[in-house]
Amino acid sequence: MGERDVRISNPDRIYFPARGETKLDLVNYYLAVGDGIVNALRERPCMMHRFPEGVGGEKVHQKRVPHGAPPWLETVRVKFPRYNRTADELCVTELAHVIWAVQMSTVEFHPWNSRRADTEKPDEWRIDLDPGPECPWGRVQRVAHVAHEVLDELGAEGWPKTSGGSGLHIYVRIAPDWGFRDVRRAALAFAREVERRAPHDVTTTWWRKDRDPAALFVDYNQNARDHTIASAYSVRGNPEGTVSTPIGWHEVDEVTPGDFTIATVPARYADLGDLHAGIDEAVYAIDPLLEWAERDEREGAELPPDPSEGE
Repeated sequence: MGERDVRISNPDRIYFPARGETKLDLVNYYLAVGDGIVNALRERPCMMHRFPEGVGGEKVHQKRVPHGAPPWLETVRVKFPRYNRTADELCVTELAHVIWAVQMSTVEFHPWNSRRADTEKPDEWRIDLDPGPECPWGRVQRVAHVAHEVLDELGAEGWPKTSGGSGLHIYVRIAPDWGFRDVRRAALAFAREVERRAPHDVTTTWWRKDRDPAALFVDYNQNARDHTIASAYSVRGNPEGTVSTPIGWHEVDEVTPGDFTIATVPARYADLGDLHAGIDEAVYAIDPLLEWAERDEREGAELPPDPSEGE
């Protein structure tokens, strides 16, 4: 970590009871995927999901960097208009910032889809394939291929990763020319197109209570302001220490949600490197999606209420 020193307190505390990995094991995991996690978080406001007693204990959602943080830590100030408040959130630019957060008991890193230069203009469109409680993994895999097909037709390059839970995420780097509302409109238009092509697998129904529990929700709301999901290479707060892991499109039919953990990803990373390393060079303009959104709106489709701007 260059010239930074980060002292790890309670290194032997068990964080992941399934195999007994400790806080120090978590530190070593993030060191092993250092370039990847920094690439995923770089210059983005980042909420920390902290587990002071390990993942079996209380979970703390922390937006504000606490007083007493080292002077070399970087932050970005973001606004929460509904409450007329601001928060200075962690803004990772180097690996030491990640390790400092782990020392502060952070397990999960949840960055915004915009960067410090202009937090109101997203540069990342997030496609969240979110399975319902009765949705089989095979349906997630099937829908991923449909999403890939639509992206190819749009000329957009998608970068898939496991969620670390039961779903898949696909990221698309976009030009930061639009606000959150338009990016969300574009994301909904895309989700509706996927639903048209896979009506028996996919739903875009707004209310959870109205969704088929076996369907897959293409969650366009992950593009709303201040909505975050676990980054690439983020560990998840469960006993197995699963990891949200970049995969190749050819791997979609091969992987299962439990394949990637802090015990398995370091060797994979050493072998393959960061599979999302080229994402910043594959920028897509969302204008065609906004045209789809306008078409849908002319036909009576509405953009559901924006769930964002809370704190």
